[in-house]
Amino acid sequence: MTARGEICGFGNELASEDPRCPGSLPEGQNNPQVCPYGLYAEQLSGSAFTCPRPTNKRSWLYRIIPSVKHKPFTKASCGDLTENWNEVEPDPNQLRWLPFAIPKSTEKKVDFVAGLHTVCGAGDAKSRNGIGIHVYTCNTSMVDSCFNNSDGDFLIVPQQGEILITTEFGKMMVEPNEICVIQQGMRFSVDVFGETRGYILEVYGAHFELPDLGPIGANGLANPRDFLCPVAWYEDRKVSTGYTVINKYQGKLFACQQDFSPFNVVAWHGNYTPYKYNLKNFMVINCVAFDHADPSIFTVLTAKSTRPGVAIADFVIFPPRWGVADHTFRPPYYHRNCMSEFMGLIKGHYEAKEEGFQPGGASLHSIMTPHGPDADCFEKNSTAELSPERVAEGTMAFMFESSFSMAVTKWGLQTCQKLDKSYYQCWEPLRSHFNPNWKPSTQ
Repeated sequence: MTARGEICGFGNELASEDPRCPGSLPEGQNNPQVCPYGLYAEQLSGSAFTCPRPTNKRSWLYRIIPSVKHKPFTKASCGDLTENWNEVEPDPNQLRWLPFAIPKSTEKKVDFVAGLHTVCGAGDAKSRNGIGIHVYTCNTSMVDSCFNNSDGDFLIVPQQGEILITTEFGKMMVEPNEICVIQQGMRFSVDVFGETRGYILEVYGAHFELPDLGPIGANGLANPRDFLCPVAWYEDRKVSTGYTVINKYQGKLFACQQDFSPFNVVAWHGNYTPYKYNLKNFMVINCVAFDHADPSIFTVLTAKSTRPGVAIADFVIFPPRWGVADHTFRPPYYHRNCMSEFMGLIKGHYEAKEEGFQPGGASLHSIMTPHGPDADCFEKNSTAELSPERVAEGTMAFMFESSFSMAVTKWGLQTCQKLDKSYYQCWEPLRSHFNPNWKPSTQ
C-alpha cells in the first residue's frame, strides 16, 4: 500500500475493507451463509469461469444492498456516443482535429456522460470484438448518477482538469499525465473541478494487460508495482429522489432508478479492479546507437487479439527521453502502416509536428495512409548536429494503435467542427533532394 492509501500492483489478488468496518471481509470463504455486518456477497466476473488462471478475472464485493435491486432499464439518449460506423462515407485521408471544445459552464451544465463524443471506431459490441475512441468534454460533476459499461473497458486519459472517480471499489483522483482503466461492468461516477477534457479508448472483448517484454528482460516499460488500485470506501445513503444508473449496452445507453447509492461496498477482494497509472513512471527504453526502435517499445498497455503479436489496441506514449542515435534522422520516420494510429496530445509539442498538433486535439492516420514528419521537421533534422539531446521535454503525446480499420463518425467529421482541413498542407513543401550525381564520401 502506498503512503496515499492506494494498493499497488497490476492484476494482483488484492483485498480491502473500509476501516470503519473492521473484519468485514469473510474469513476462509467467499459466500458465507451470513456475511459480517449483515452484508450481501456479490461476485463481479470479468472473464468466463473456466478461463485459465492467468486470465481469470473476478472480484467479490460485500455490499449493503446488492446491485440487482433497481427498477427496469429504459432507453436513454445516447447524445454523441455511437457505435454506428456507417453513418458517413469512409475517409482515407490524414485527419487532424484542433482542440475539442469544452462547453462553458455559464452556458450549459454538462457532466461526464453527457459530454461523451465518439470520434471513431470499428467492430461490434454484440460480437465482443472491436474498439471505440471517444473524447469527453464536461464542466460539472455527476450528481446522484453513475455509469456502467457492459460493452467493454474504458481506458481514460485526462488532458485538462483532474477527475475524481468514485467506483464500487473506492475512489481514485486522476490527473493529466495519469491514466485510469475502468473495466467492464464496474459502476463509477465522475466529479470534475472546472472545464475538463480527455480521451477514452474503449475495447470490447478483451482486457488491457502489460505487454510482454521478451529480450528486454524482467524489468522495464510500465512496471507492475506502479499501478494503483483504490481502497474500499462506502456510503450508506438513501436517495429518495432517485439514483440513476446509466448502462452502456450493445452500443446504446439505458437508465434505471434505485433509491440508494451503488457505492455501498464495505469490503472486497479479487483481481478484477479499476486501476490508475502515472505516465511519469514509465521506464523508457530507446535506441543508443543508430536508427529507430519501433514505437511499440513505448507500449504501456495492450489489449491482445487472438492473433499472436497483433493487438486489438495498444496504448503507446512518447515521453521525455534522451535522443542519442548517430547518423540517424531522429524524429519518427515516414510510414505506411497496416494498423490504425490515433494520436492525442496531453501537453507540450509533438516532436514531428511542432505546429498545428495541439493539446486537446487529435489525429488519425488510417490503415496504409501515409504519414510522417512535416516539411519543417524534415529540413531541420536532416541538417541538425547530432549531439545528445533531450526529446519531448515537457511533452506527453500518446497513441491508440489498433489492428481495426476505424471509421470516423459524423460527429468527428462534421458536427464537432474541429477537423483541420488544411492538415495535408504541412507536407506540401516537401521537395526532392535527389542528386543522380551523388557519390559516397571518401572520408
